[in-house]
Amino acid sequence: MYLYSEKIKDLLDIASQKYKIDPQFYNNYQVKRGLRNQDGTGVLAGLTSIGEVRGYIIDDGERIPMEGDLLYRGIDTRDIIKNVLMEKRSGFEEVVFLILFGVLPNKDLLDSFNRIMGELRSLPQYFTEDVILKSPSPNIMNKLARCVLASYTYDDTPDNCSLINMIRQSLELIARMVTMTAYAYQAKRHYYDNQSLFIHAPVAEYSTAQNFFHLTRPDSSFTEMEAEILDMMLILQAEHGGGNNSAFACRVVSSSGTDTYSAIAAAIGSLKGPKHGGANAEVINMMDDIKTGVSDWNDDDEVYSYLTDMVNKKAGDGSGLIYGMGHAVYTLSDPRAIILKDKAKELSKIKGFEDEFNLYDAIERLAPRVLAKAKGDSKVISANVDLYSGFVYQMMDIPPELYTPLFAIARIVGWCSHRIEEVMANGRIMRPAYKSVCPREKYVPIDKR
Repeated sequence: MYLYSEKIKDLLDIASQKYKIDPQFYNNYQVKRGLRNQDGTGVLAGLTSIGEVRGYIIDDGERIPMEGDLLYRGIDTRDIIKNVLMEKRSGFEEVVFLILFGVLPNKDLLDSFNRIMGELRSLPQYFTEDVILKSPSPNIMNKLARCVLASYTYDDTPDNCSLINMIRQSLELIARMVTMTAYAYQAKRHYYDNQSLFIHAPVAEYSTAQNFFHLTRPDSSFTEMEAEILDMMLILQAEHGGGNNSAFACRVVSSSGTDTYSAIAAAIGSLKGPKHGGANAEVINMMDDIKTGVSDWNDDDEVYSYLTDMVNKKAGDGSGLIYGMGHAVYTLSDPRAIILKDKAKELSKIKGFEDEFNLYDAIERLAPRVLAKAKGDSKVISANVDLYSGFVYQMMDIPPELYTPLFAIARIVGWCSHRIEEVMANGRIMRPAYKSVCPREKYVPIDKR
């Protein structure tokens, strides 16, 4: 390949130096890398009334850790899940309504909304054949981004940024995301894994969680418990404030005045990254490595030692990271992780994964000590939702390539709401500043180079 010729290799060596920036420059020019303050808190870049993520309080300029809270339109997600489980019904669609419209629906309104969502789940005519089956992808997230972009072509008013049109586009994308995901997965299995192709029609009466199992499994089977747990996970991942990477990406793109499909596709590209939505799959890879490297999962000393090797880049994937630990906002606890851990414990007893659950629990207990010692600071670190989400998916026999797409099925609710809020409330294109640290050079004529 031309990029690997000897001449190109020399140029790549030069280019690699040109792309390096002295870390000291960030301090010299007071640049906040990753839009983070010195204490790790996020730079205040906007206002939102959609979701609220609370993990600390600021008292006299000092960051004080606190138990984490996650609120949708001011309502605690724990209260939503508590009532949904008590009433033995799906709750994700109610959360979609709450986040998009800003209020809780009554029973009649929710029933009507559920019927609308059910009717919208089917893809446009020939979409499956032309967009998904004719150009399958080995990565479902990549295919989802392409499906969303292709949806522009099937929209009669794709560039209309009125409130009613953006809500209409949002409802269609939210309803169809599970269908797009399932069909992209089936195409991947068929064309890349040499498996039989199953294309089931979505069932209008099913919830998003129920349709996921129906559409992805050859026999369309699922248990009531599986649907309940997945519905709960979708609720927990539907929204997470405007500062998370994918929501912020959506807002940045939306601020340019572009269409809904371009903005949502950008958010999907962000979520695909292993530092964001792809982290739950990285946890599973990490756990497979730990299970092999640690002979006695019940020996805290051995687990601690192996985690230390991981942080020191002597074990694991060499990144020095313990996936599933730590969060940009949450300090003492991630409320999503607490709820999910309880379900993981319950499911592990039913599915025979109790030893694995105890290993996860040991990592949650020991990792903060390992990281504190390695980094030499007292920063409070707790488990985040990714530590247990992949494990729960694994126990429900959901393939790893669907872990991050499931995140997208949920989080598209937040993306659509943040896009609408950005367009309706902000009105200014985002344009932060970058300080150039490139030395001045004179142009040299080509015959003198």
